[in-house]
This record gives sequence, C-alpha cells and structure tokens, in this order.
Amino acid sequence: MAAKITTPQWILLSCLLLIFGAGWIWISRPAPNDTLGGQLTIPYAGFQAPDFELETFDGMNVKLSDLRGQAVIINFWATWCPPCRAEMPALQKVYEEHQERAVVLAINATNQDDLDAVQEFTQSYDLTFPILLDKNGIVANSYQLRSLPTSYFIDPKGVIQEVVIGGPMSEALLQIRVEQLLSN
Repeated sequence: MAAKITTPQWILLSCLLLIFGAGWIWISRPAPNDTLGGQLTIPYAGFQAPDFELETFDGMNVKLSDLRGQAVIINFWATWCPPCRAEMPALQKVYEEHQERAVVLAINATNQDDLDAVQEFTQSYDLTFPILLDKNGIVANSYQLRSLPTSYFIDPKGVIQEVVIGGPMSEALLQIRVEQLLSN
C-alpha cells in the first residue's frame, strides 16, 4: 500500500521546489558586467591560445605563434552573419591604427561560407588585415566556437585575455580592448 501525500505536504513540497528553482536561477545568472549590448564577454585570463596555421586568399600561411610579441585579435566571422558585417569597419579602423603593435586575424568560417562570397566581401569592405580560411572548421573547433561573431583578445605573450561572443563590437570598445592588451 502506497503512502498518500496530503495537501499540506504538496504545498510544502511545491514551495521547496520553487525556492530551489529561484535559488538556482539566482546563482547561475551572469555577473552584471558580463553582457554589453548583446555581447557576452568571458574572461579566459591565463590560458594559452591554441596555435594554428591557416592560409590566406593569396596562398600565404599565417601561424599564430609567429605573432608573439604583438597583441592579436582573432575574429571568427562569416559573410552571411549580420553582426559580423556590422563590426568589420570597426575592426579595419582598429587594425589601421594599431597595426605596428597589434594584429587582426579574421578567420572566416569557410566550411560554412562560399569562397567567392568571402572574396567579394573582403573587397567590398576594403579589408587589409589578414583574412584566414578555416576550410575544414578545425581552428573553430579548437577554439570551441559556438556563435558568430566571436573575438579572442590575445596578449603579446600568446595568452587569451578575453573572449567576446556576439556583436557587433563598436570601434570604441575594440580600441579599449586593444589598449588593455598592449598595456599587459
């Protein structure tokens, strides 16, 4: 014979579940500074950026570890991504201003994009920073890419300082982040 739960016991059990659920939501909420205008920022201080070597349209290979001594912004993007399109002019301006000490590497999710569209996009936005082609998605996988755009801010020692998921990032925000990298 199964024991019956009385109405007061149901009420008590419901209240406990409600309190537990509310507590879980409170604990798992993002910290106040984790979101900026639709972007999620995640600090990854202390983790070495996974090394990679990718090819550009010109057939040149770019290896991340060869860029030690410079701040690096790795931006994962695709031509069909509206926030990616919106932040490209800001990335270009930041690159032009800081290209002596900072590098922008725009890694196209080529396994999800069309090479002709990437070439046309690069020309229409007058992008002069390296556009790298991740044809098989291997680099995106090593960086655990989940959304586009995603930008990794890497200090001159090759250590990831911050990751910004979503966008678009403004030029002012990019300038601040690059200055922080260069001051490390």
